Amino acid sequence: MANTNAEGHWGATSKLMWTALVIWAFFSFVIHFFVNSLNTIVILGFPLGFWFAAQGSLIVFVVLLFWFARKQDSIDREFGFAEED
Repeated sequence: MANTNAEGHWGATSKLMWTALVIWAFFSFVIHFFVNSLNTIVILGFPLGFWFAAQGSLIVFVVLLFWFARKQDSIDREFGFAEED
């Protein structure tokens, strides 16, 4: 039973890890490939590509960290691996 519980925990953790990695890679690399195209759109005097490169990616990374921690905590609680409060 404990082995099945550990396998389920690792499966959920692995899925979360890959999801977070894909989101991180998208906002680290893919968005920046299109910066020149996005620079044709100007919002509040700043090119959209500049905003994504300078601010947008950083905001996404911070939100991603908090989201990942919350989801990992719920996975830990679901499978009985949570730390005691």
